[in-house]
Amino acid sequence: MFLEKKIGVVIPAHNEERLISKVIGTMPDFVDYIIVVDDESQDSTAAVVRRLAESNRKIVLLSHLHNRGVGAAIATGYKWARDHQVDVTAVMAADFQMDPADLPRIVKPVCAGECDYTKGNRLFRGESWGMIPTHRYIGNSFLSLFTKIASGYWHVADSQSGYTAISLQALRAIDLDAIYPRYGMPNDLLISLNIANFRVRDISIRPVYNVGEVSGIRLKKVIFTIPWILIKGFTRRMVQKYVIRDFHPLIFFYFFGILFFFFTIILTVRAIIFLGIDGQLPPINTLAAMFSFMSSSIFILFAMWFDMEYNKDLK
Repeated sequence: MFLEKKIGVVIPAHNEERLISKVIGTMPDFVDYIIVVDDESQDSTAAVVRRLAESNRKIVLLSHLHNRGVGAAIATGYKWARDHQVDVTAVMAADFQMDPADLPRIVKPVCAGECDYTKGNRLFRGESWGMIPTHRYIGNSFLSLFTKIASGYWHVADSQSGYTAISLQALRAIDLDAIYPRYGMPNDLLISLNIANFRVRDISIRPVYNVGEVSGIRLKKVIFTIPWILIKGFTRRMVQKYVIRDFHPLIFFYFFGILFFFFTIILTVRAIIFLGIDGQLPPINTLAAMFSFMSSSIFILFAMWFDMEYNKDLK
């Protein structure tokens, strides 16, 4: 128990026989349930967890018959926690990249009812630039920016952080079967939480690298997948939140902003073609492209501002 709340920790695991015992062994004492979800590991991950469970009654082992992805593994753990009335459910990686000393700060705001979902933010700290591999830091920063726009949580960053905690109320409200089952799961979940008007808070955590972890993320798997998740999620959020549930004029600002953006692309391409043919830019076409670009920028910036104001209380 922590602040008189039952605490569960979901550990999605796939081929983590080397570090899973260390993760379980360093789990804080206040954790009531350690829910390990084996996503069809090809090594001895499940066997290691079963052996540990013989002497630790907190451990619950759930297994997928087929590899379904880290998001699906987390959803499986979430469902078990929801069905067993666990008040607050955290998620920790099986590769020891999440410091167990940070767990009290991750779960405390949710336990206290200050918010419905917390997520670790590795970018808050000044030493993060030197600790996180440069390509991951830069990629994470860009994804965080796009996730802000898609999710409506403009105050959060480090969108790919999987160190999280969620309330039982939120678990009951979210359709866990509809959440994206693989590496885009944190982004998709944020969008669903915003549609349901749940409060989200960032918690500063210490980055952990070079502890023997092996990253399962491959650039070719996420470079197109996550942007597509964000585009679909953004569209779903706009329709659900600002058309169906509570109409807001910002939907028109985004619509015209995107429309003028496409006009800008078409007019710019046309101007470049004429430049190649005639050696000079057509003046009317060029002015139209400039006008379209400025109109697109103004409409989108106002839409973002309206979105920020509408969601300012979801902290």
